[in-house]
Amino acid sequence: MSFLLEFVRDPMTVAAIAPSGPGLARVATAAVPRTGSPVVVELGPGTGAFTGAVQRRLGGRGRHIAIEVNARFAQQLAARYPMVDVVHADAVCLAPVLAQRGLSHADVVVSGLPWAAFSDDQQHDALSAVLAALSPHGVFTTFAYVHARWAPPARRLLQSLQSRFDEVVITRTIWANLPPALVYCCRRPEAHGATV
Repeated sequence: MSFLLEFVRDPMTVAAIAPSGPGLARVATAAVPRTGSPVVVELGPGTGAFTGAVQRRLGGRGRHIAIEVNARFAQQLAARYPMVDVVHADAVCLAPVLAQRGLSHADVVVSGLPWAAFSDDQQHDALSAVLAALSPHGVFTTFAYVHARWAPPARRLLQSLQSRFDEVVITRTIWANLPPALVYCCRRPEAHGATV
């Protein structure tokens, strides 16, 4: 119920009426390695639909930082997941958030950001922040709702991803999600990213 309430309060930052389902969470977080000590950043974790999946894959290893712009969501997330470093900030602050923690890069960035609700400039700035913070061998995952995939903001997002990463793999549709969604798994970021 709190998710729907936050959507009503601020639909442009929440941009969904329900949290992502477990099937989408599994696919979106599959890039988180099960070995080593990776630095994993979640952008727009909301109520934590992907957070639990990231935590299970990490199994107590590495660093898990969640950057959430909604203060209520950030507070709830911090209480629910004490092992996660929850930061109340905008996604464009990714590099400073890492620097404040003595980290130079992220190995995996998992995004729950509402790309379809973003303007051209917001999409550009958020993707630029990801590119600036991601390691050369890092992986960026985000998702899109199938019904909106052909809308201008969704097409713009995919074009931007394809111009900024050497490889963008689009998963099969996760029909069990409400609404159905697919994941973009982006690897090998371009050195400075394109300006698209």
